[in-house]
Formats: sequence, structure tokens, C-alpha cells
Amino acid sequence: MKIIDLSIPVEHGLVSDPPQQIPKINYQNHQQTAETMASFFGNATIEDLPEGNGWAIEFINLSTHSGTHVDAPYHYYPTMNNGEPAWKIDEIPLEWFIGNGVKVDFRDKPDGYKVTATDFEEYFKKIDYELQAKDIVFINTGADKKWGSKEYLVAGCGMSAEATKWLLNKGVRVCGTDGWSWDVPLPFTGEEFNKTGDASIIWEGHRVGREQAYCHIEKLTHLDELPTTGFQIICLPVSIKGASAGWSRVVAIVED
Repeated sequence: MKIIDLSIPVEHGLVSDPPQQIPKINYQNHQQTAETMASFFGNATIEDLPEGNGWAIEFINLSTHSGTHVDAPYHYYPTMNNGEPAWKIDEIPLEWFIGNGVKVDFRDKPDGYKVTATDFEEYFKKIDYELQAKDIVFINTGADKKWGSKEYLVAGCGMSAEATKWLLNKGVRVCGTDGWSWDVPLPFTGEEFNKTGDASIIWEGHRVGREQAYCHIEKLTHLDELPTTGFQIICLPVSIKGASAGWSRVVAIVED
């Protein structure tokens, strides 16, 4: 059995998010915390700790959408399934997040390309695979190769509303991408909107959640190491009460 880590670590100060979402991590080492640690133990002082060492601890300021994370239906809209209150991340059935994995290799699509239902139909015909209900589908766009740079924000292709619906109509409930967003990178959508004035294209892949409940995962990595099919995915999100997303250590289990 081989386990492939598909998660990007949360790192301090990386410019792969908009400025307001860049994680900040305050690392405190054993020397820095020694006085605080000693204060928990009666009259103990730093001298009572081995070589004056306390505990290592970190304080983090980050978004629920930092690093590899699962988006809940509540992130997309206040309602789902045409009117029901949208699930927060702590309300989604956990069985959604364990299942058979399928990789879609769209690295041939240029940055900003909007994937269509036809693209999916042609791809699955080419690999001779029929999607099954509850398959977990990950899109390999190649965007993760630009992680750590500003270029990551505009890297990779994205999903149209019709492509997203195509997956959901096959019974898929969890899908994901190695890009910053499930949709086309936002600046490309902005350019299209400026040309057409068509408001329906704004965040169109995400907004499908208004009609059909689903989750997608953003900021995956190492998808190029996966086979096309024949592996298991475990992608349980951290349970954050009432939140729109939860961080996830996404792994693929591949049988040797």
C-alpha cells in the first residue's frame, strides 16, 4: 500500500493567496515559552526545566480557505438544493469524504480555460471509464507547480457550471482541483464579464451548489503522481462550527 499526500502545507507569508488571506504563523520555540510553561507548575522556574526548555507552540492567523481545504455548500450560497439551508462544514455527511478516486488530467488546457461538459465526456470516453456514484474526482490542471508565487492565483483551467453539473448528475458529491479555485481563475472571469456583461458567469461553478449540494476541494497537489483510477481517497475536513470550509489532509491510498 502506498499513501500519497495530496495536501499543500499551510506556510507563513506565501503570496499564493490574496493579501487579506495570506497565513501568518507566530512560531515560539522552547526557549521563548520556558517562563510561561514554568508558571503552570506552582513555584517552578525556568531552572527547573531541562536545559531551560519549555514547549514549542505556534499561533496562527489564517482563513478557513488557507491551504488544502474542503468548501462546504454554505460557502457558495446561503441555500442549497433549491431552497434548503446550506450545510456548513460541520454538517456534511462524513461518508462523502471517503471513496474511490478518479483523476482527470487536464494539464493540456491553458490557464484560464473554462472546462465544458463535452470536455468531460471526451475524457472519460478516452480512458474508457464510466463515473460511478460517490466517486471522488480530482482535476489535475498543473497549477500546483506555481504554488508559492503570485502566478498560482491565475494558473490552471477551471470548471464551468455545466461541467460541474455534469459531474453531479453522475452522482459525484466531492471533487477537487490543484488550482486556487474550482472556477476559472477570477481575473479571467473578470475580463470575460467586462466584455460581455453576463453576470451568470461570475463564480458559476461554485454557484451550482444553489441547485445541488456538493463539496469541492481546492489547493490540492501531487495529482500527477496518481493513477487515473484504482485508488481510494480520504479527505475528511476539520470540523469548525458553522464554517464555510475546513482544512483537510487529503491522502490517496494506492495498492501496490
